[in-house]
Amino acid sequence: QVQLVESGGGLVQPGGSLRLSCVASGSTVSIYTMDWYRQAPGKQRELVASIRSSGSTNYADSVKGRFTISRDNAKNTVYLEMNSLKAEDTAVYYCKQERGAYDRWGQGTQVTVSS
Repeated sequence: QVQLVESGGGLVQPGGSLRLSCVASGSTVSIYTMDWYRQAPGKQRELVASIRSSGSTNYADSVKGRFTISRDNAKNTVYLEMNSLKAEDTAVYYCKQERGAYDRWGQGTQVTVSS
């Protein structure tokens, strides 16, 4: 059974940094496109960053230059390094594994950017 578990969220001041982790069990992160999404209160869930099996990456315009998605195949883990955080980055962040009709989601981790 595929399971994705996120961690690394928390409270951080504006301008600070956090690194989110998504550990996959029952599947291999390197052969699927892995995404990070976020959902702020009262807003739709939005795609933040993706990493394909080839290693190519894509980012939402709002996070380009500040966030970096990466993966460690040996640890079967995907990361989201977040720098220069802003209040508008506050959201629940979710990891997703793209498997077509069998997409898998993690439970989410809360990121709050506030002074």
